[in-house]
Amino acid sequence: MRMHKVNTAVTLGAVALLTAAMGTASAAPPAGRTPHPQPAHPVIVDCVWHPQVRPADFMIACGDGNSSLSSLRWSHWDQGSATASGVNVVNDCKPYCAAGRFHSYPVTVRLDHPQPWKKNPRVQHYTQMSLVYTDGRPDGFDRVVTYSLWN
Repeated sequence: MRMHKVNTAVTLGAVALLTAAMGTASAAPPAGRTPHPQPAHPVIVDCVWHPQVRPADFMIACGDGNSSLSSLRWSHWDQGSATASGVNVVNDCKPYCAAGRFHSYPVTVRLDHPQPWKKNPRVQHYTQMSLVYTDGRPDGFDRVVTYSLWN
């Protein structure tokens, strides 16, 4: 019986300590600090709705993954636009996409037209992406291709 009382007391003490520790961890941040600071410059929103700043890679074709950007090196990123060089990796879908091969094409990427992001209107996000193919391009693509980015 005495051992049962000791175990109960130890368990209750551990619960109290754990509750106190969790209460401290979840307390509000100190006055004047926000838990998630807003980016100083516009962002680009990825396929899973995460805001990105100067990403090294970016999926263009979220639905099937048949076009992406890789090895991005950003030379400019400000309130009005952003510029990078990198590679557009594109599936040729020949004879069909599941059997197609991926090819890499050097590109210059430009992001433009920042607007408030619907998910968080205090954050500006780029709404347009232009790719300029600098050495070859996928069949049927113009030298400059412009995409509207999701909101």
